[in-house]
Amino acid sequence: MDAALIPPGVKRCSFKKFIIWVSFWGLVVLWGLYGLALCWGKGLNQTNMNDYYGFALWIWADLGVIALGAGAFFSGFLRYIVGIDKLKNIINMAVVVGWLCYGSALLILAIDVGQPLRAWHIFWYPNVHSMLTEVAFCISTYFLVLCIEYLPLVLENIQLQKNKFIHIFSHNLHEYMVIFAAVGTFLSFFHQGSLGGVPGVLYSRPFTFREGFFVWPWTFFLFILSAIAAGPSFTLLCTWILQKVTKRKLVKYDVLELLGKISGILLCVYLVFKSWDTLYWATHTLPQKGMTISQLYQGWFGPYGMWLLVAELGIFGIVPALILICPALRKKEFWLILGAFFNCIGILISRFVFTVVAWGIPTYPFDKWVLYSPSWQEVATTVMPVALGVIVVSLSYRYLPVFPQERELNP
Repeated sequence: MDAALIPPGVKRCSFKKFIIWVSFWGLVVLWGLYGLALCWGKGLNQTNMNDYYGFALWIWADLGVIALGAGAFFSGFLRYIVGIDKLKNIINMAVVVGWLCYGSALLILAIDVGQPLRAWHIFWYPNVHSMLTEVAFCISTYFLVLCIEYLPLVLENIQLQKNKFIHIFSHNLHEYMVIFAAVGTFLSFFHQGSLGGVPGVLYSRPFTFREGFFVWPWTFFLFILSAIAAGPSFTLLCTWILQKVTKRKLVKYDVLELLGKISGILLCVYLVFKSWDTLYWATHTLPQKGMTISQLYQGWFGPYGMWLLVAELGIFGIVPALILICPALRKKEFWLILGAFFNCIGILISRFVFTVVAWGIPTYPFDKWVLYSPSWQEVATTVMPVALGVIVVSLSYRYLPVFPQERELNP
């Protein structure tokens, strides 16, 4: 039965190896489910969150995977609307990665709510003045869009294609992908921005507060730019890792190089605005509040020290930007992967300082720095979506034609 489900003309590992591989990640999922059961059964006292850290590991992970999952909507935008035909060879992988990232974000939010049976309240009793309401609506709706974009790939399975109705339906669904790509782009731009807008409007938190354009703080636009810069890099990384694990060439190198080039250009644009924003924040916004930038970091080398700013803008900002915009470096696999990896790390640091570091800063003269470390339950439930993602990617690669060039590249 297993062999009959595998796409024709491609090789896969033995079913025994596949089961062992999936079983290992299944154990990780069970560990996460145990942590989830404790959090839902005994309450959020199972976490190390407190009055200072209402946002912690879960929200950082949530914002991180949503940013990295932007490769789906932006690749779809470039493929179907801009018309970059070369991306057709990796668009399926971008959709799978995006579906997993947004599915993981919704799962993490369901855990963070603490009482998932009441999660529907945000839709039935929305606070129309809150950016988080818009985020909840857009993320949920975009996940449905991703399900629709994922569906044609699932229906391409060789056994399902034997059904005439499914064959015609999946073919016709492909014809409407441009519509879903446009809807996905619209939804994603707004919720990526609103996730940045939430900390940007917190007047009492000088670390995150930003002035802006009309009702939108600058962080609204910075979160959009950083997401579309990191998304293609994450899709590139996932594809490269899958090639190494399977020991098969799945896409031509020029496709990966194109994703690197797109990320590099967008990362440069983001860094220009981010650097300007940081400079204005340090020289204008903070002095207006009677503060200096040194007060908002725990020295240079403390856990929440100035090294985070250097790492975000320098090591994991300027360095990958230079690597990815340089054609000579992009042509070398080592530098391409290093640039993409550093790009993703930089975005995760950006989300970390806005969702964790910002809450540990003393807000009163008698306050002290408050540090946070997650409980094992938080770690387990955060790792669980990663394990689920590995399983879904493994199943998709084994039984679905994710990469159109695979047969050609592995004769």
